[in-house]
Amino acid sequence: MPVVPMPVNSFTWIFGVTVAFAILDAYAIGANDVANSFATSVGSRSLKLWQACSIAVFTELGGALLLGGVTTGTIKDGIIQLGKFDTRQDLLMAAFMCALIGSSTWVMIATRLGWPVSTTHSIIGALIGVGISAFGPSAVNWDWSGKGVSFVVAGWFIAPALAGVLAAIIYALTSQFVFKAKNPLRAGIFALPVYFTVTTFIVTFFVVTKNGRSPFKISSPSVGQPIAVTGDVALGMAIIGGITGAMLLFTTLFAVPYFIRKLEKEEDIKWYHLFYIFLVPTQPRNENLELELSRQFTPHLVEEGKDFIVADGVKNDGAVAVEGTAATATVAVAKNDNTDKTIASTFKGAFAGVYAAATKGLTMDIAGEQSAAAKEAHHHATLYDNKVEYLFSFLQVMTASFASFSHGANDTANAIGPLAAVYDLWSTGKVAKNANVELWMFILGGLSIDLGLVLWGWRIMVNLGNNLTYHSPSRGFAMELGAATAVITATFFALPVSTTQCIVGATIGVGLMNGSMKAVNWRMVSWTMFSWILTLPVAGLSAGILYTILTRGPSFNYPTA
Repeated sequence: MPVVPMPVNSFTWIFGVTVAFAILDAYAIGANDVANSFATSVGSRSLKLWQACSIAVFTELGGALLLGGVTTGTIKDGIIQLGKFDTRQDLLMAAFMCALIGSSTWVMIATRLGWPVSTTHSIIGALIGVGISAFGPSAVNWDWSGKGVSFVVAGWFIAPALAGVLAAIIYALTSQFVFKAKNPLRAGIFALPVYFTVTTFIVTFFVVTKNGRSPFKISSPSVGQPIAVTGDVALGMAIIGGITGAMLLFTTLFAVPYFIRKLEKEEDIKWYHLFYIFLVPTQPRNENLELELSRQFTPHLVEEGKDFIVADGVKNDGAVAVEGTAATATVAVAKNDNTDKTIASTFKGAFAGVYAAATKGLTMDIAGEQSAAAKEAHHHATLYDNKVEYLFSFLQVMTASFASFSHGANDTANAIGPLAAVYDLWSTGKVAKNANVELWMFILGGLSIDLGLVLWGWRIMVNLGNNLTYHSPSRGFAMELGAATAVITATFFALPVSTTQCIVGATIGVGLMNGSMKAVNWRMVSWTMFSWILTLPVAGLSAGILYTILTRGPSFNYPTA
C-alpha cells in the first residue's frame, strides 16, 4: 500500500505536546535511571552527591550526542510496524504522542514512590499499548529478526544476567589477587595500572567503534549474526591503543608513586599532587589519615546533625576501628560541621524553602539513608582495609562516569525515538525508514536528563545506594564496570536494554560473593522486581486508553444529518 503523506506542518499541536512530554520523559529518565550509574559511588562515599551530579551533567549529554542514535532507531522503528499507518500518518503522530505521555507519567509516579523502574520497559510498553489500540496485536512487531519486541525482551533477561556474572568475576579476581595478598595495600597499588588500562580500553573501544563520525566501525545486524568490520581499522586501533597506552603510562609513572607516598608512607599530600608527584618534596605525616578513611568508608554510618551514629543508634566521638566483618565493627568518628544547614540558614522565609528543595538532590547523605533490612544485609559483608578500599574509589569515579556515558547512549532513545518520528511526520508529512535524529533532540534529551538527576535523582539513589547490599569502593567498582559493560555491549547490538536491571543484576552478583544469601536485601529486591512487573502493563494500558479516547471519541468534525 503506498504511503499517503500528510500536508507539511499538520497537527502542530501534537508536535508541541510531544516535545513537552519528551522533555518530561527525559527528565523522568534522569531522575530514575541515572541513579543506576552513580548510586554505588555515592553509596560507598567515593563521591558526594553533588560531585556525582556534576560529572553526570557532562557524561550523560556526551553519551547522548556520541552514541544515542544507535538505539534510537530500535525504539522509533522496531516496535510498531509503521506500515500499518501508511494511509493515516496523523494517527501515527497521535500514537507516538500518547506513548510518551503514558511512559513519562508512569516513570514520574514510580520515581516519586522511590521505585527504580525500567524506563526502557515503560516506553516499549506504551508503544505496544498504542499499537494494539490502533490496529490490534498485528500492529506490533513481535519478531526477533526485525529487532521487535522479542528481540528487546530477550535483552531484559540476558543483560542483567550478563552484568551479574561480569561483576561477580571482577570482584572475585579483586578479592583473590588484592585483598587476600600478603600485602594487600602494595598489591592494590601495583594493580591500579592494570585496572585503569583495562577500563580505559573498554571505554575507548566502544566510543570509537560506535561514534557516528569514527573512521572505524564494528556492527552486527542481530545477535548471532556475523560481525562486520568496516572503515580504517588501523586508524581506529591506533586511536584506541594510543589512549589506552597513555593511561597505562600515566598510572604507572604517576599514580603508583603517588599512592605509595600517600597510603604507605602516609604523607600529607593533596589530590592535585598526583599530576607532578616527582616535584613534590617530602611532606609531614598525616596523623588523621586512618580517621579520615574510616569516617568515609565505615558501614552503618549515619550523619545526624553534628554527630555520627552507628547502626545500633549509639552516638560516638573519636577514632574508628574495623575488624573482620561489619557485625564486629566498632565505630566512633569525629564531629563534622554540617555546612549545608549553615548555608541554608542564610536564606529567609520562602527563599529558604526554595533553596532546600532545589539543593536536596545535591546535599543528601545517601549512604546514611539505610533501612533496617539493609543494615542486616550489611552485617554479612566482609570488610577490608580502608586504605585498599580508598584505591578503588578512584576507579569507581571512572567506572561510574563510564556507566553514565553508556546510560546516556542507551536511554536517551527512550524519549528521543518517538519525538524523532513525530518530527518527521510534522516536518515532511511522513516517517523516513532511516531518518536521522536531529542534533537539537539529543541536546534537549541530554539536558533534560541532567535536570532530572539534579532535582529528583536522590529519590532512587536512596534505595539503590546502600539498600540492596553493602557498597564499598571495590564492590562498587565491580558493580559499575560489570553493568556498564553489559549496557554498552547491548548498545553495540542496537538493543535498548534496561540499565536498571543491569545495575541491580550486578549488585546482586557482587552481594552474593560475600558467601551468604543474607548479604542481599531481598525485600528491596522484591519491591524492585514488583515495580518492573507493573511497568509494562501500566504504561501500555495508560497509553493505549489515552490513544483510544483521543482517536475514537466524539469529534466536532463528526458528520450530522
